Amino acid sequence: MATYKKRGNKVKKSEQVKLEDQSTTAEVFNTLDETASRSEKWVEKNQKIIFGGLIAIAVVILGYLAYNSYVVEPKEIEAADELAYPKRYFEQAQNTTVAVDSLYNLSLNGADGKYGLIDIVDNYGSTKAGNLAKYMSGIAYLKTGDYENAIKYLNDFSSDDEILGALALGNIGDAFTEINQPKDALKYYVDAANYKDNNFTSPLFLFKAGNTAMALEKFDKAEDYFTKIKNDYSKSDEARNINIYIQRAQFAKK
Repeated sequence: MATYKKRGNKVKKSEQVKLEDQSTTAEVFNTLDETASRSEKWVEKNQKIIFGGLIAIAVVILGYLAYNSYVVEPKEIEAADELAYPKRYFEQAQNTTVAVDSLYNLSLNGADGKYGLIDIVDNYGSTKAGNLAKYMSGIAYLKTGDYENAIKYLNDFSSDDEILGALALGNIGDAFTEINQPKDALKYYVDAANYKDNNFTSPLFLFKAGNTAMALEKFDKAEDYFTKIKNDYSKSDEARNINIYIQRAQFAKK
């Protein structure tokens, strides 16, 4: 009689893998459930702290918005209105050669009960108008020969504008030149030239840097500054006779 082997209850490999996957998935979900349960309990336990923290954040945000709306913005408007008076005299001084000093002094000190630039800096220094007043004050002092105050106010001024920011640095260089501090002047001229590359202030202050370097007998640096004008700013006013200055620097090195 033929005999047959019984297959028994052996589980196929694919079914075993499937069972293991299901088991792993179940473990993951159990872990997530446990984690979620612990998180819920933690939240319940600390809900007063959490709620208080959210309120504190909301208070800070609302306070910031209120401060801007009721303090900062009105002060900006007030400062801009006050700046209109001295700005008029400052612009007149910039555009005329007659009684320039008196116009600059009016812009600095004000008149007829109106604020001058210095008053605006003192009372609205943190505003945009106050910041601009620092620049204008520095220029007014520079033009009237008060070089220390020119340096002070121009150093306090800050701007991301590629022209105005460079002019502030370059005018500090001019002030140091006037008080016979050429090393300091050279530093500010180079900073002004490199502030933000453009075809106006960069060659202008490179040229001043070159001439100052010549006076300091730093002829290699002078040649570098003049050559940069020739190579990078060939269409600028400073580039017109730049070969003469390059040759002077080269000759001085010998």
